[in-house]
Amino acid sequence: MDLTKCLFMFQAFPTPNVALRGEAAQSSTLSFAAAFKAIDGRRNSFYTKGSCSHTAEGETSPWWRVDLLRTFIITSIKVTNRGDCCAERLDGAEIRIGKSLHNNGNDNPRCATISHIRPGKTLTIHCDNGMMEGRYVNMVIPGNGKTLTLCEVEVYFHDHSNPR
Repeated sequence: MDLTKCLFMFQAFPTPNVALRGEAAQSSTLSFAAAFKAIDGRRNSFYTKGSCSHTAEGETSPWWRVDLLRTFIITSIKVTNRGDCCAERLDGAEIRIGKSLHNNGNDNPRCATISHIRPGKTLTIHCDNGMMEGRYVNMVIPGNGKTLTLCEVEVYFHDHSNPR
């Protein structure tokens, strides 16, 4: 195989989901639905199967966060919504990316706002202003009486050593 073909094949592979190696936290936890369930590598969208995170019901601005343990240039985030009920709960959720833990990371710059993800589906989200640099990726739903359920969050980055 010639070097050009070999380099092309190497560059075609995507970067890994760095959230898998991160540490998750959230504003509160309902029952067994701890924050780390949203970065367990399983896209199972049924809450009762034990692979979704879930905050307490009816919170003010509930949030979830993954600490990537170092700074990355983030290119996209994939979010899997709950499939067995309540898919509309994610409507209006903000994705925030940055390096600060002020206000639990919820004051970091906004990457995007989720308008809607169909029940049980995974949506790939690109930041409104392109790639963003950060260590913390937050999801927050502004407002009163809100509940945040995430069945999987994946974070992908730009690898400077692998130009595309």
